[in-house]
Amino acid sequence: MLVLGLCGSLRSDSYNHKLLEAARAALPDGASLEIYEGLAALPAYNDDIEAHETPQAVSALRAAIAEADAVLVATPEYNSSIPGLLKNALDWASRPFPNNALRGKPAAVVGASTGLFGAVWAQAETRKVLEAIGARVLDEELPVTSAHQAFADDGGLIEPGIRSGLANVVHQLLHVTSAPACQPA
Repeated sequence: MLVLGLCGSLRSDSYNHKLLEAARAALPDGASLEIYEGLAALPAYNDDIEAHETPQAVSALRAAIAEADAVLVATPEYNSSIPGLLKNALDWASRPFPNNALRGKPAAVVGASTGLFGAVWAQAETRKVLEAIGARVLDEELPVTSAHQAFADDGGLIEPGIRSGLANVVHQLLHVTSAPACQPA
C-alpha cells in the first residue's frame, strides 16, 4: 500500500517534512510513504495554461496522486490558513473536475507549527479543500505545537503522545484505504 506525502512547506529543515518522515516510520510492514518533492515546480494555477497544454510538473503531480492508494498532507499554517504552495497544488490536482486523481482517494491531514495551535486552522482548511475536491478525508487532526521543540536530532518525535497520535492517524488512513468506498444509493 502506497501513501503519498504532500508537504506544505519548502523550507529545507521543514517540521512538516519531518512529520511526514515520522509518519513513514509509523507505517506497518507492507505499507510505504513516498514524499512528493515536486510542488515547487508547479506553475501558479491558471486554467488558460492547461487549455493549451498541461505542464509536465502538473502531470507528474496528478500521476503520483493517481498511483498512490492514499494521501497524507502535512501542513504548516501561514496567516491562519493554508500555505499558497499547498493550495496551488490542490487546485491543480482538482482538475479535471469531478473526475480528478483525488476523487474518492483516502486522505488525512496533519500539521506542525512553532506556535501553540499546531496548524489547526490550516489543517481544517486543507480538509475542507480536499473534501470539496472529492477526496475521502479522515475527520482527524494532529496538531504538533512548538514544533521547534517537538523533534529529536534524528528527526523523530520526542513526545510519546504525539508519536502515538501520528501512528493512529496513519493506521486509520490505511484502514480507510483498505475499506470500500461508500457508493451513493
